[in-house]
Formats: sequence, C-alpha cells, structure tokens
Amino acid sequence: MKTILQILAAAGGFRRDLYLRIENPPYMRLVIEATPEPGPLGAPAISIAHYGEQNGDLMRDPEMCFELTNPLRLSWTMTPYYFRNDYLGVEQLSRTRDAQNYIFYPDLFHQHESFARTWDRNLRAQGFLEAFERSR
Repeated sequence: MKTILQILAAAGGFRRDLYLRIENPPYMRLVIEATPEPGPLGAPAISIAHYGEQNGDLMRDPEMCFELTNPLRLSWTMTPYYFRNDYLGVEQLSRTRDAQNYIFYPDLFHQHESFARTWDRNLRAQGFLEAFERSR
C-alpha cells in the first residue's frame, strides 16, 4: 500500500489519533484512521475504507485493516489482517489472536495481500494522493 504510506507521510506519519478523510469525486470517500486496538502481533494498526451509503447506513466497500511495522527502521510496511465489504456481506480475518494463540490463515492472507496490491494501484490511478495534497 505505497499510496497509503505516502499519504501517511504527507500527513505527518502515524499517530494514535490519526483520522484522514479524503474526498475525491466521483469516487467514494476514503477514510484512513488509527484503530483503538493494536493488530494481531501487537503493532499499531490502521483501518482504510471506502464509504458509501445504502438506505441511510454507511457501507464499507471495502475496509481493510493493516498492522504498521518498521522493523529495521528503514521503511514502513503494512501487513493486512482484516477485510470487510458490507455490500457483499463479507467479513474476514486472515490473522488474529485469541486469548493464548496467534491464528494465521495463509490462503486468506495471500488473498488479502493480493487485493491490497490491486487496491493500491487503483487508489494511485484514481488520484487519492493528489486529492489529499490538494485538501491540505
């Protein structure tokens, strides 16, 4: 999610109170926000979602959650663990933690990684980085 990482850098980086709303017509608004709880490995996490409306209800199309890590202090990485699409009635965790165990679903995780790469290309092509920069 290079486009999201560039938006985060332009916004001053990750912080616990992070909330960015990017309007970029004709596309659905994009919201990037810190989650109140860390990801499955305890790293800071963010939610990224396109929001639409149906019958007055906010609908995520899609939402993905990622852990943010910078293990070698060289560059940030985003690792997916959650996917949701309200229009399709889909909610998936590819990585999670219960009381004692880390739970990993490799096939679903690879699907989430693949979707995130495609979504990132779309966000870049649709001009969301430029829309964020214009709104500042």
